[in-house]
Amino acid sequence: MATAHAGLRRLRALADGVGSVAAEVAQAGNYALRTFASPAGMRGMAVEWLWLATHVALYPVGLAEETVRPQGVYRTDSLPPAKRSLVVADPAAAGTPILLIHGIMDNRSVFTVFGHALRRRGFGVVHAINYSMLTGDLRDAANELRSHVERLREMTGSDKVHIVGHSLGGMIARYYVQRMGGDEAVDTLVTLGSPHHGSNAAYLLPIPLARQLRPGSDVVSELEEPAPRCRTRFLVVWSRLDEMVVPQRNARLRHPDLDVEELELRDVGHLSLPIDPRTVHWVAGTLARGERERAERDRIRASRLGTGSLRLAGRHARDSAS
Repeated sequence: MATAHAGLRRLRALADGVGSVAAEVAQAGNYALRTFASPAGMRGMAVEWLWLATHVALYPVGLAEETVRPQGVYRTDSLPPAKRSLVVADPAAAGTPILLIHGIMDNRSVFTVFGHALRRRGFGVVHAINYSMLTGDLRDAANELRSHVERLREMTGSDKVHIVGHSLGGMIARYYVQRMGGDEAVDTLVTLGSPHHGSNAAYLLPIPLARQLRPGSDVVSELEEPAPRCRTRFLVVWSRLDEMVVPQRNARLRHPDLDVEELELRDVGHLSLPIDPRTVHWVAGTLARGERERAERDRIRASRLGTGSLRLAGRHARDSAS
């Protein structure tokens, strides 16, 4: 009798599991139908395929390393009024370097449009890097990123950098910031379609690095641990049309200790996120605003220190006269 009851319980558990999986598949199918088959979704996928073809043509160019090209002059007169408001007007603020990091099995060519757009908006140092395609561990790539950041800081004389990471690039940068003390050097980290909570699509890639991008992996679990002293600001761009982050909501960053701002898109594919005008507009505008706010804070702090020094000097003079 006990054996029969145990068998029934196992059958019920199996049936419940099958029913749950079927419900999830049906839900995913309905979501895909509503999102990808909508007019906006079809336009987004058309752009995705067009950019994929363009990106394939640009890929060989992106294999070469990019040299750092600081700009000494920041001009806004060539921009239309709608874009001019996004320009970083303060040359000192515009000097904060921006480091661009590509995704898995990609190279810096994915940022061809994005990097050019940032330079046109007045950011003086925009530098795209390649990490080794043979990297089998995200932590190794994060350590390699640390070396890139230190070299860029040394070459530019800047205390801080901004980082923009597409897909895996955002996860590498987040690990560096959150787990390796990179928040000391990184003012703002922008992630474009990064699987912060893992992606089921990673099960389709038979490489070690992809295993670390699956939901519940050791890396994902590490990044979910407390980070109460993390000073970096996060700008997260994600899309409901992202075909590589599944489910798409896993590209959102939910962590109680992190300062996160978010841009949600509904009609942009995974590869197209770095070329979407709304992405560029929001990232450039938010970075510029942050630079201005920080420059203003530094100006006020310097002014207060200067006033304090004058007061101290005046007091010393009075003391000497007496």
